[in-house]
Amino acid sequence: MEIHVENDAGTRLDAYLASRLDDLSRSRIQSLIREQHIRINGQPAKPRDAVSLGDRIQVEVPEAVPDEALPEDIPLSILHEDDDVIVIDKAHGMVVHPAAGNPDGTLVNALLHHCKGKLSGIGGVERPGIVHRLDKDTSGCMVVAKTDTAHRSLVEQFAGRSTAKHYLAVVQGKPPKEQDTVFTHIGRHPVNRMKMAVVNPPGGRASITDYRLLVTDPATDSSLVHCHLHTGRTHQIRVHMLHSGCPLIGDPIYAKPARQRAKPGRLMLHAWRLAFDHLDGRRLSFEAPVPSDFTPWLQILDPPLDHLRDELSHG
Repeated sequence: MEIHVENDAGTRLDAYLASRLDDLSRSRIQSLIREQHIRINGQPAKPRDAVSLGDRIQVEVPEAVPDEALPEDIPLSILHEDDDVIVIDKAHGMVVHPAAGNPDGTLVNALLHHCKGKLSGIGGVERPGIVHRLDKDTSGCMVVAKTDTAHRSLVEQFAGRSTAKHYLAVVQGKPPKEQDTVFTHIGRHPVNRMKMAVVNPPGGRASITDYRLLVTDPATDSSLVHCHLHTGRTHQIRVHMLHSGCPLIGDPIYAKPARQRAKPGRLMLHAWRLAFDHLDGRRLSFEAPVPSDFTPWLQILDPPLDHLRDELSHG
């Protein structure tokens, strides 16, 4: 809907809309503003913005997400499954759980069908079994809890940094060092709330990424990098590699893919290996096959990826 401001100039935007829209509370309006569903003259609005005469306010109210995710027969690539956990090789382009704009077709919908509803209920009806997540455009290893006991154990392990999370990424250019540890605080971007950013402490949360340069391709001005995550912040690798001067190839948020010479047609980030402790005491390690999009860099990698695989397996 669109509203034309004809009076009450100088009123705060959220208060102005609350007085004009009977079916939306002020808190709901503020939420819509934060999610950039409200614009003034085509530009994203802020709650404290004051309206002016002649302003055109566009309000988009997304469709309601069902209270409970529904089972859907969607193919899954399963790396491991037992009575307590299921490990998935999540496909690039698959959303993890239902949300505004993605009410179905998610990993959760697929899991509910595959597991016949036997997933941990701690995550609620929209996120059953989910203990961590991957971005829509990131592929690779994810573990999901089938029991509440497994859920609590996995959450504790992720929080305590006892899991092992290894990613492969293709970045623009060449990192400044052959290997390095990036230790910053990451929080919401001060202007664009859809992005994360490196922020000054005490803002944000401590975030640690080890990276190692594997190979550089001068022809496409890009490099294959191995990243070891010690924390699990939203967009952590994407933000840390950008902070190091090398945004990820195909990243529509933190880079400009149209200006990058390498154009694989996806965000080049893959959750390659994941290890955690099972309830039965075993240390389990899984590897998601590297997608074919990474082949051009793997072909010039010397020594081959098996060398790194062996190192991690015996490290």
